[in-house]
Amino acid sequence: MLRVAVRWNWRPMASLPLTRFFTNHHHHTLNPSPSFPSFNLSSSYSSAVAHTSPPLSGDLYPYLRCSMPHSSPLRVAVLLSGGVDSSVALRLLHAAGHSCTAFYLKIWFQEDFENFWSECPWEEDLNYAKAVCNQVEVPLEVVHLTDEYWNNVVSYIIEEYRCGRTPNPDVLCNTRIKFGAFMDAINGMGFDYVASGHYANVIHPCADQMDEPSVLELSPDMVKDQTYFLSHLSQSQLKQLLFPLGCIPKDEVRRLATKFDLPNKDRKDSQGICFLGKIKFSEFVARQIGEREGIILEAETGDFLGRHRGFWFYTIGQRHGLRLPGGPWYVVEKDIKNNVIFVSRNYFSFDKRRRVFRVGSLKWISGLPPSHLSQLHCKVRHGPGFYNCSMQMEVERDGQDASAVVHISEDDQGLAAGQFAAFYEGRTCIGSGVILESWDDQSFPVCAKALEIAKMEDKSKIGNPVKIKVKPDNPEVVCDSTELSSKTS
Repeated sequence: MLRVAVRWNWRPMASLPLTRFFTNHHHHTLNPSPSFPSFNLSSSYSSAVAHTSPPLSGDLYPYLRCSMPHSSPLRVAVLLSGGVDSSVALRLLHAAGHSCTAFYLKIWFQEDFENFWSECPWEEDLNYAKAVCNQVEVPLEVVHLTDEYWNNVVSYIIEEYRCGRTPNPDVLCNTRIKFGAFMDAINGMGFDYVASGHYANVIHPCADQMDEPSVLELSPDMVKDQTYFLSHLSQSQLKQLLFPLGCIPKDEVRRLATKFDLPNKDRKDSQGICFLGKIKFSEFVARQIGEREGIILEAETGDFLGRHRGFWFYTIGQRHGLRLPGGPWYVVEKDIKNNVIFVSRNYFSFDKRRRVFRVGSLKWISGLPPSHLSQLHCKVRHGPGFYNCSMQMEVERDGQDASAVVHISEDDQGLAAGQFAAFYEGRTCIGSGVILESWDDQSFPVCAKALEIAKMEDKSKIGNPVKIKVKPDNPEVVCDSTELSSKTS
């Protein structure tokens, strides 16, 4: 059920005419959009937020390529966060002549969490969103999807961390909330597309090829590109999306924000997980899962180095938060059963052969796996880096859940179970899967002494942490090769 609330005069969404959600915009005349009242900021908003948009010159056309400027005026539901990117996306769609309604998703902050989340700037975000809409008299609706977010994203994150995996909330938020629960909520309200400020390019088929799939392509800004976060979308979701920034690099978006004289034109980009605001992720994890003291062992020697708050606070490749002298130290393995963290200062020294991993929960954007599995590219995290890769498909015994073994062209030191691996053919993102924890003999080598200590039931017998020595010049010979084992059981 859709729950909507705004703080000024508005017409309930239930009063909007219920028409077919996504029409064939390529050759159908759209129903005229309903009349909305003008939205004016109340006097409580600061003068720094309330602006009037100046007239624009006629040089916007090159920036409208991903806003369907040649289509009949479309009815577009625009997800507006209060940040620069989504605000510029809204203004580009408006400049292209489309009828826009903005939606701010309030996905987390209930009164029950008011004290814990008091540092979150969501009210500031909403004020900026209102001010941006006020410039061009675009209606804004505030949509509450708190329950949906908890049930479909947060509960999954918590369970994954309990199991020692590292999920990606942003991928889940896009798939299950922004382009999942939200789309379901506004279904039947006559919108042709849903738009957002993502840096990705969606190419829809022409009117005479409507049976062909829509395609998700890389942004020209490889640093900001967000196809990784969108790689788990289905074809039915992608066909309903517009990304006006998909053809524009970030520096041009900033210039457009100045040109539009947006009230948030100088606002910094948001960082971190979408629902946390200024709250540290470790605080969120501690609130939901708690803490359980465990020990930290050096992988090569088995030396007892210190204690930690619980394995769920750490991920493979992590170097911050260990609080060990003589570093940098890296988390290289975790013993989930015994709540032990294995660390090393030689994370980038060993030939760990991390060129092979398995993925499950595969989803292909077109609905079908690629025909050529040996000439792909993949990302194992958000960022501009790619690997050449090949893939071997596997089918479980029940024939239902497909998984795959992925071979990448270079070693990667930070593969983390629970994260997504996104796959590409050229510039086209074709889908993604979840990295599994089963890597056979590919794990970081942990010596037998360390493994035996980890299994001890009474770890008080270990004594006090050792005094950490200077890093040896030849780390490979610290632990005899006969003691090395590739599994932490």
